[in-house]
Amino acid sequence: MIGLRDTWYQAAWADEIAPGTSLVRTILDIPILFWRDDAGTLSAILDRCPHRFAPLSAGKIAANRVTCGYHALVFDGTGACVHNPHGPVTGAMKVQSFPVVERHRALWVWMGDASRADQTSIPDLGFIDMAGEEGALFGYMPAGANYRLLTDNIMDLTHADSLHLSSIGGVMTGSKLTSRVDGDRIVAEWMVTDCEPPPAFKQMVPPPSRGDLWTEVTWQAPAVMILATAATPTGTPRQPKDISFNLHCMSPETENSSHYFYCNTSPALIGNPGFRAYLAEALDIAFNHEDKPMIEAQQQRMGQADFWTLNPILLPIDAAAVRVRRKLDAMIEDEQRQSAAQEMVEGMK
Repeated sequence: MIGLRDTWYQAAWADEIAPGTSLVRTILDIPILFWRDDAGTLSAILDRCPHRFAPLSAGKIAANRVTCGYHALVFDGTGACVHNPHGPVTGAMKVQSFPVVERHRALWVWMGDASRADQTSIPDLGFIDMAGEEGALFGYMPAGANYRLLTDNIMDLTHADSLHLSSIGGVMTGSKLTSRVDGDRIVAEWMVTDCEPPPAFKQMVPPPSRGDLWTEVTWQAPAVMILATAATPTGTPRQPKDISFNLHCMSPETENSSHYFYCNTSPALIGNPGFRAYLAEALDIAFNHEDKPMIEAQQQRMGQADFWTLNPILLPIDAAAVRVRRKLDAMIEDEQRQSAAQEMVEGMK
């Protein structure tokens, strides 16, 4: 049970695929070949030739068509075979295609029934568009761990006091924590008052001032989290201009590996190259050199065991993460029941 099928997954940042280039990403155990033609049109098809199962990405892409490097069958962006140098083109000569959409400077792929691909259900990440080029930092991190473990990490930010003391930690343990269900979303909120701001927040609350720190994480299926945070001098109410919105988005590659996309937006980045350089380095250290090794080690210790079968000891700090896991598990189980019922109906026809 890796994940939902009838949903949009982030496959890449838009600038990872320039016109005339391609990219292969595996999502839900399915290798997908993405490419843009010279006009910028996107295509996404299964990276496996239906003839001898060679990767189509090992061939050539030109004029919005991909030629298999093994026996030169040619496929277009819909997955249809348009040329067979060895004989006629038959109905079996086709490759699965996937709906793909560019939005919020990201590429989104629909992994389920293409007839159900509703673009209005793509997560609203308008804060990225509003940030502009100068107000946002983007990153991608492959991780050798299940995407649920990465989700747990963001839904419980108290780990910052252990892993991220040099940047964002030191104040989360003992903070006022609340979590709630908001429709199909899970929301966790932390509030810390009258504290010495961690290093990453001292741009907003310069020494020797003490500060009030507020952080809210909103999760929506399958693993899209918007983290909003603000730091103000103690006793000063936060204003919209004080809030930084950040994306943490996990797409499952396999059962034990994931794609982790992140974007940090902040008004403090604009016109401040020194802070931009500091924050970019701090994010790289926090994600790639602190979170990633710990979560990958966690996955190794768990092995192939299901999280719940290991009987985890649950603490109050786990409330939001547990709600997310139970919500997502229920959604996946419901989707699988509906799929099995549909297959049964089709089989009776």
